[in-house]
Amino acid sequence: MAPHDIRRPFKRAAISDQQKRRELSLLRQAQNRRDAQQQARCLASSILSLQSSAPESQPEQSDIEIETVPESEQESEAFSKDLDVRQASKLRGPEVRKWFARQLMLPEWMIDVPDRLAQDWYVFARPAGKRCFVVSSNGTTVSRQRNGSILHHFPSALPAGAKIRDGSGSGQSYCILDCIFHELDQTYYVIDMVCWNGYSLYDCTAEFRFYWLNSKLEESGACNAPSHYHKFRFSAVPVYNCDQSGLYAAYTGVVPYAKDGLLFYNKHALYQTGNTPLALVWKDENCSQYVIDTDGKGEIPSQQQVVLELQDDRKLVTSDDPPVLFGCLDRDIIEKSGLHTGNLLRFAIGDGGLSFADGKLEKADLIYLGKSNRARAFADSYSKVLFQFMVRHSPLKIDDLLASINSANDQEKTPSDIEMVG
Repeated sequence: MAPHDIRRPFKRAAISDQQKRRELSLLRQAQNRRDAQQQARCLASSILSLQSSAPESQPEQSDIEIETVPESEQESEAFSKDLDVRQASKLRGPEVRKWFARQLMLPEWMIDVPDRLAQDWYVFARPAGKRCFVVSSNGTTVSRQRNGSILHHFPSALPAGAKIRDGSGSGQSYCILDCIFHELDQTYYVIDMVCWNGYSLYDCTAEFRFYWLNSKLEESGACNAPSHYHKFRFSAVPVYNCDQSGLYAAYTGVVPYAKDGLLFYNKHALYQTGNTPLALVWKDENCSQYVIDTDGKGEIPSQQQVVLELQDDRKLVTSDDPPVLFGCLDRDIIEKSGLHTGNLLRFAIGDGGLSFADGKLEKADLIYLGKSNRARAFADSYSKVLFQFMVRHSPLKIDDLLASINSANDQEKTPSDIEMVG
C-alpha cells in the first residue's frame, strides 16, 4: 500500500469518523446540560475525603501509578462514573483508578485535521509531566493523579487553599484545576479550570474557561514564587488562536517547561469527562521526546503494540464509547491463558497491519503477546492506535496542519498577529 493510500482514510473530512464525532459531541453537549454545580462539589469532596486512602509520598512513576491493592480477576466490574463521595470513598485498587481517570477530560489523538481549525480551535504546547486534579478547600490543597493517589498535600494561594491568620473564606469555597505537574521546576501548569471559588465551569465553553483561568489565577497570587503559605507555584500555559501564526508559535515557541506535543481545544467545548474529540493531542519528534510508544524497557518495539479489552463474547475492543471492535481472540488462547472478561491484553500489529474502508477500521492483524501491565486503567483508544499507526507509516505533519489552515476551507482570515487568550 502506498503512503498516500494509507493516509487517505484520515485526511478527508467527508469520510472522517473523528470529524463526525466532533459534530455529534457538540450537539450532545448542547442537548444534555447536567447539574454542573453538583458535579463539581462531588469531585472536590471525593478528592479531599480520600486523603487517607493513599500515602502522601508516592514513588515517581509516569502518568498512571500501580495500585497498592492487589487486583482480583473479578474486581474490575462495571460502575457508574457519577458516584457520589460516599460511594467513591469505598472504591479500591483498579476501581478507584478508573473513577478518577474518568473525571478528567481526555483528549483524543488527532488523526485528521478538524474543520475550521483557524476559527474554532485553540492550541498550546502541552507540558510534560503528571496529569492531575488540584483541589483547594477548607484551608488545604490536594493534588491527585488519575489513579486517585495523592501526589501532594500542601498549602496554596488558591482560594481556601491554606490556613492563614486572616483567612475567613466560606465553607462553600473550593477550586478544581486540571493540571500537569512539571517535575523539573516543581510547577503546576494549569491546562484547564473546572471550578473557581465555588463557581462551577463544567458547563462553560473553553473560550470562557481559558479567559477565567488567566485572569483569576494571576489575581489569586498562585503564580507567585513558593512561600510558607504557598508551597508550589502555579502557572497558566500560553494559549493561542489556532491560525498560522498561533500554531507556529505553539510549535516552535520557547516555554519554561519540556514539551510533550500540542493540545488543541475546540472553543465551544464544555468540560466533558472522559474521552472527547473536542480536545486533541498531536506530536512529532520536534515537540515531544516520546512520539512512538515504547515498551517496558523504554525501547521502540519493531512492531506497533496496542492494548485492547477482552469482552465476554471474545471480542477485542478499545476504550471508546462506544468501543471500536478490532477482532476476536481465539478460544484456545483464552482457556490456556486463563483470561477473563475485562482483562486488558497486549497485542502486536503484524505485517498485515490495519485495513480501512471508508475511513473505518475493517481488519487488524493482531498477534497476542499477553496481559497488559496491571497499572493500566483502560485499553487504548481508537484514535491513539490510529495515530501510532500513522506515525509509523504516513504521519500527519506540522506542514499538513499549516497547509489546512491556508486551504480553501479556511479562508476566513483571523488577525495575522499572534493572539493569546487572556
